Amino acid sequence: MMKRISLVLLFFCSLTSLFSQEAVVADTKMVLRSPDGNYRFSFYQKKKQDGSRQMYYTLSFKGKDVILESEIGVLIDNHLLESAMAIPNDTLKNWGDNLQLTGIDTLSVNKTWNPVYGERPSIPDHYQQIVLKFRKGNLEGAGSSDGYDKRRYYFMNVEIRAYNEGVAFRYHFPEAENGLFLHITGEQTQFTFPEGTLAWHESWAQGPFRLMPLEGWTEESERPLTLKLINGLTVALAEANMVDYARGKFALSKEKSNTLQLSMYASADIITAYNTPWRVIMVAERPVDLVNNNHIILNLNPENRIKDVSWIKPGKAIRSGLSQREAIACVDFAAQHGLQYVHLDAGWYGPEIRAQSDATKVHPDKDIDFPALTQYAAGKDIGIFVYINQRALYRQMDTLLPVLKKWGVKGIKFGFVQVGNQQWSTWLHDAVKKCADYGLLVDIHDEYRPTGFSRTYPNLLTQEGIRGNEEMPDAIHNTTLPFTRFVAGAADYTICYYNNRIKTTHAHQLAMAAVYYSPLQFLYWYDNPKMYTGEPEIEFFDKVKTVWDDTKALDGAIGEFITVARRSGEEWFVGTLNNTSPRTVSVNFNFLPAGKKYLATIYSDDDKAVTKTKVGIRKVTVSSKTVLQENLKASGGQAIWLKPL
Repeated sequence: MMKRISLVLLFFCSLTSLFSQEAVVADTKMVLRSPDGNYRFSFYQKKKQDGSRQMYYTLSFKGKDVILESEIGVLIDNHLLESAMAIPNDTLKNWGDNLQLTGIDTLSVNKTWNPVYGERPSIPDHYQQIVLKFRKGNLEGAGSSDGYDKRRYYFMNVEIRAYNEGVAFRYHFPEAENGLFLHITGEQTQFTFPEGTLAWHESWAQGPFRLMPLEGWTEESERPLTLKLINGLTVALAEANMVDYARGKFALSKEKSNTLQLSMYASADIITAYNTPWRVIMVAERPVDLVNNNHIILNLNPENRIKDVSWIKPGKAIRSGLSQREAIACVDFAAQHGLQYVHLDAGWYGPEIRAQSDATKVHPDKDIDFPALTQYAAGKDIGIFVYINQRALYRQMDTLLPVLKKWGVKGIKFGFVQVGNQQWSTWLHDAVKKCADYGLLVDIHDEYRPTGFSRTYPNLLTQEGIRGNEEMPDAIHNTTLPFTRFVAGAADYTICYYNNRIKTTHAHQLAMAAVYYSPLQFLYWYDNPKMYTGEPEIEFFDKVKTVWDDTKALDGAIGEFITVARRSGEEWFVGTLNNTSPRTVSVNFNFLPAGKKYLATIYSDDDKAVTKTKVGIRKVTVSSKTVLQENLKASGGQAIWLKPL
């Protein structure tokens, strides 16, 4: 249960030498700490020479600097609306230059909640919060006239939360009594890092990573953005609850060195009351703790809005060719190998990029009977997914969804979605809501990055927004992803096991099913049932799950290797991915319950294996005291299935 308590607010305190005491507005200085005391978020305003005010913050973790003095605020241009309403225009350079602190609310929350599915059965929601209430303008004057208030005044709150998993802040605009909407042109939100910081820069959501200093960037970087500080800390900057706003990325500041500027794709027009997305800062001494703490993104989203969730079923999938014969073969394969879905991809209703292609009908050139296919599949407890390009979704959504429901289709993969501006952000999330009304699951492909919406609408099982096996990346990229893209949430990497274009070993691909989290997990993207010739290690794919009762990222280094253990019931599934250099790793089983023994089936690269995939299998008995030393090949990996004895 939530309850208000007194937080430690430090007024008229002596902060650090970074704060210019002559310029700091004394009664705006305050500090917020995380429940465990590790995070220390300091906020204050400074008065400029012209008398205007600017908001700043700093952040430390366990006494180490993370964010040095950085600006915080929103850029708003309302002069056209003000002119139309005969309100005097604001003459200040920045909208927030004359914000006056009028009050402070504090809150402490310590509870847990249970997701419909996820990487763990319950999620702690434990944080301290400060809400700083600001007013722009004043309430003096004539007030209401001709049915509306012509006084130029605004209200804005800065909401700051400190979790043990990270810190987040956003801007809230309370309902305005004078009827003004707001034209947000950008944010002043900055992140100034200590000199020497390096970032895993990624220009677009399906792009490659480059480890770069905070200088010389020619393009903005995607989010989450993971950084390495010279003091040994690892930091991730992320975005949460971005539903009807413009997407944010990170650009180098043109005025300040070692500083990232939050860059909005485009302006946003809002009507109060309104919350902007959360800006999230996660810090870890061990990089794998970014993985272990990624539920902070879900915590920053509203709770589940779907009352009956019995139809929401995660699972594993195989992609089929576009004929009834191929789809039936995939259904049979799925039933034999513990899969839950068969997916029919682009082209079943005609060329996806043509406006005249009708997604309510199967193209005459395609031999597909969806009602018959879904009925056959349902008899084997298999669901059917279909691909639909956004072009058809946008034009046909209201007529299309009832047709898919009538056919018995279980889910849609949205293709080539527009992302970035406010219009398409709003459309996309509204489309997911409409799918929920018809009991349809969703997988969003291409450039969409999650910000936690699956908590609110869990029919959104997964999304791409990742450089996966459609591009066939190398093992360095694959061992970077858990610490970067997967911090934001589930990702549809589209694992391929048999395709000859993969740049890793087959054991590496096998281990992805345990390392990479996706409630809808494609295991055979460019594969088909004929490629399977009895390889015994496919047993791991048959048994592995897609949602979990516990998850523990055990060890790893960004771009080098990672080991993740996940539990379903009493069974554990452990995956290790290695980069392009041979490596010896230790797998410590101290996550197992004490005094209990398990049979570990280990699937690893073995050049002596007689199969085309060269994966060997061995069995050993392990307990919580066991530590296995494993020699991994370059671009290799290892998967382990643990069953209690």
